[in-house]
Amino acid sequence: MQDEIQHKSNSYFTIPLYFVLTLWLVKWAEYKFGFNLGIYGVKPLTISGLKGILFSPLIHGDTGHLFNNSIPLFALSMALFYFYKPIAWRVLIFSWISTGILTWLIGRNSYHIGASGLIYAFASFLFFSGLIRKHPRLMAISLIVTFLYGSMIWGIFPNEVRISWEGHLSGALVGLALAIVYRKIGPRKKTYKWEEEDERELTEDEKYIEDLALGRFEIEKKENEIEEFSDKLSSKPIKYNYLFKNKSKDKG
Repeated sequence: MQDEIQHKSNSYFTIPLYFVLTLWLVKWAEYKFGFNLGIYGVKPLTISGLKGILFSPLIHGDTGHLFNNSIPLFALSMALFYFYKPIAWRVLIFSWISTGILTWLIGRNSYHIGASGLIYAFASFLFFSGLIRKHPRLMAISLIVTFLYGSMIWGIFPNEVRISWEGHLSGALVGLALAIVYRKIGPRKKTYKWEEEDERELTEDEKYIEDLALGRFEIEKKENEIEEFSDKLSSKPIKYNYLFKNKSKDKG
């Protein structure tokens, strides 16, 4: 049986809310106790920078950076847990870890912090998953993501020095990969019985009968063509053309 969209509990709202509140709690603690958590971000191709794979989404440069990430992170994660509840946690965890690893591999020699990589991963997953599954509601989500966050596409290019376009690109690629990997898990387009019959592979006997039928139709088609041609010939009068040649007598 196909999985249907499940939203019986309110976890689709509370989990994203707690997640965003956790980010603000981390920023409050940073200000309160004078911590500099930036050194816990992803620093590519360094052993010390590996810890950023776990911690970088929780760390932001300032409240403006955090505020700009909070709204799309809440909206996209809420859509993820609402429409893809069976796989939402797996998408979140793999997006978190894989985006950090890819950023560590391709990023510049700097500390990469912020939840924007997750935002790009969620947006990419929601967009491509709706297209791949061809589920009407999920395709509508793809269109909404495009309408609200379509301009994010420019974030995967190196435009500004202070913006981690490597993290954005990593998130977008991870989201696409997860949409492909989990395309058969969770909500899917409803398949009707007549579609299943069309896709069912024919047995040997059915193939033989089908071949016989096609062969019979071909023979009948040829016979009809011959009859039509014969009718045309019989309906036309036959004309005979005679050539006369006068023989001249030899003169002696």
